Amino acid sequence: MNSFTYYNPTKIIFGENTIRKIAQEIPQDALVLMTYGGGSIKQNGAYDQAKQALKNFKVLEFGGIEANPQFSTLMKAVAMCRENQVDFLLAVGGGSVLDGTKFIAAAVPFEGEPWDILAKGARVKKALPFGAVLTLPATGSEMNAFAVVSRKEIGKKLSFGAPPITFPRFSVLDPDFTRTLSARQRGNGVTDAFIHVTEQYLTYPQDAAVQDRMAEAVLKVLIDEGPKYVKDAGDKTAAANIVWAATMALNGLVAVGVVTDWATHSIGHELTVLHNIDHARTLAVVWPGMMKVMKQEKHSKLIQFAQRVWNTQAGTDEEQIAEGIRRTEEFFNSLKVPTRLSDYDLGEDTIDKIIENLKDNGYTALGEQKKVTPEKVRSILSDRL
Repeated sequence: MNSFTYYNPTKIIFGENTIRKIAQEIPQDALVLMTYGGGSIKQNGAYDQAKQALKNFKVLEFGGIEANPQFSTLMKAVAMCRENQVDFLLAVGGGSVLDGTKFIAAAVPFEGEPWDILAKGARVKKALPFGAVLTLPATGSEMNAFAVVSRKEIGKKLSFGAPPITFPRFSVLDPDFTRTLSARQRGNGVTDAFIHVTEQYLTYPQDAAVQDRMAEAVLKVLIDEGPKYVKDAGDKTAAANIVWAATMALNGLVAVGVVTDWATHSIGHELTVLHNIDHARTLAVVWPGMMKVMKQEKHSKLIQFAQRVWNTQAGTDEEQIAEGIRRTEEFFNSLKVPTRLSDYDLGEDTIDKIIENLKDNGYTALGEQKKVTPEKVRSILSDRL
């Protein structure tokens, strides 16, 4: 295990009917901009509860943040903040709203072209403070400092992070808000969280016993509770466990002191850019091929994964690895999440374009050992036809 410093300043407020507590977390003289997406928060009660909690504050609203937040949309919010001198942001929604709000927070005080934050890794020296009310568990954005933003007119989907200043000051996690999500959204959330964990865990042995056991625990919770959560929107126990599991999947604890992967995400992002496929579903397509093609590099951890997470015991090492991959793909399918390019009527031409885009972005040596080359990407995606 490598040396590390772990710091996470986000205050978690977990439980039903806890939005009212945000009034204690925001400066009383703040002008608040409340950000949200397409209006689902007006169906699940989050909007009304947030407005009630903010009744003693000056509040502006900015809606319409997309499922893959677009740079052009977010820049409208940046202009609104600058014009009105907004000094606190409140994101109410899922991971995309939170990601978009992080970018808004960083872009408002940024001196220069805000696109450089994403495209050139320009240093973010300060950001507006912000909090979050989570309504869709999936991305872990509610307890980390990172975000992904798209710019569809040039075919880019890029990430940034500026810890500690782009951590949410607080995040409200109320499992009750998940009751109005569709089965598709719930299945996507479980899948997204699952692959977040494996991107940090399925690398190579790094003598990080605590991180390994934490990762395995989160994966087993997702396996045990995920199907119940997807099947029954009213299962409050399953919802609570999934909400917290998705947060723990990407709040940094699993990743401390270890080298992580993220190649599946890099490839999946291109599928979203090219074909607007749900983020989690792109990951479910790429993941099985990634594990098969990179199984020698990930050999020891894939055996550990099969044995500890899926309880495989019989057969050779190769057979156990294959069984772990097979059962994971079967798990995604049980959540009604497709796992092949052919499920989206995509073929070789899409593979060519993905490789071209990855090269254009400089992503020619991905993964924890930088061994996922364009040739490996072709093999990974060819397996998914």
